[in-house]
Amino acid sequence: MGKIYFQGTFGAYSHLAAVSIDPDAEILPCKTFDDCFNKASEEPDCRIIIPESNRITGNIGIEYLIFKHRLNIYQEYFQKIEHNLLGQPGAKLSDIKEVYSHAQGLSQCSNFIKENNIAEHIRADTAGSAEMISKTKDKKQAAIASSLSAEIYNLDVIKKNIENESGNLTRFLVMGKNISQPEFGNKKYITSFLFKLKSKPAALYQSLGGFAINGVNLTKLQSYPEKNSFDSYFFLCDLDGHIEDPKVQKSLEELGLHCEDFHVLGVFNADSLRQKKK
Repeated sequence: MGKIYFQGTFGAYSHLAAVSIDPDAEILPCKTFDDCFNKASEEPDCRIIIPESNRITGNIGIEYLIFKHRLNIYQEYFQKIEHNLLGQPGAKLSDIKEVYSHAQGLSQCSNFIKENNIAEHIRADTAGSAEMISKTKDKKQAAIASSLSAEIYNLDVIKKNIENESGNLTRFLVMGKNISQPEFGNKKYITSFLFKLKSKPAALYQSLGGFAINGVNLTKLQSYPEKNSFDSYFFLCDLDGHIEDPKVQKSLEELGLHCEDFHVLGVFNADSLRQKKK
């Protein structure tokens, strides 16, 4: 229950993910990712759902906001991305000369676009593209977006699943200002944190030794330059395990010896998709 903010327009994949995790929530759009993070900072009881990375095209590019706001991560959710070519009611594939979508949507469907000799136009988001063409009433124009967008904006699905690769997934993070984490038990957990190392030679190599010694698996390690600097970096990291696990505690204590800044972003249950993997 409560509010969940997402970036984009109704029908976006973020909207679809929000409905999947909490269909009873009040789900509200924001124009930008900055707006989403600001809402969470101002409204402690709300949540935001943000795309963090895509299986095919990589990171979405919201790391700077994670570092800036340091919200708590409550949950990860892997949303299957099924791109569809949406057009005016009655339009056929042979009618389509132009297609509109987010840059990632166009990139992930590049083979289909080239095969059909369709001109690309980049827009701010997928659902916004669907909304736009629903107003133009031009059968030559199409959008790449979700089936939910087709329902909301009364468009036809001209072609389903036009993405280059099947199994396309986007990892979403559910975040908020309040701190909350599951109790340590017999489940698969993810601990997410950020850190900045002291300036000394081989600092990163030395800081990671504790994870190897204690048998803790790092699933993500990403660097991001500190504001106005290319000499100083923050690192965003995920590990397999709960922060109350003694092995994880020892590893993080060892890391802390090498850090100028260290902050736990969240401890949460691993998505069921991870738990199916051996």
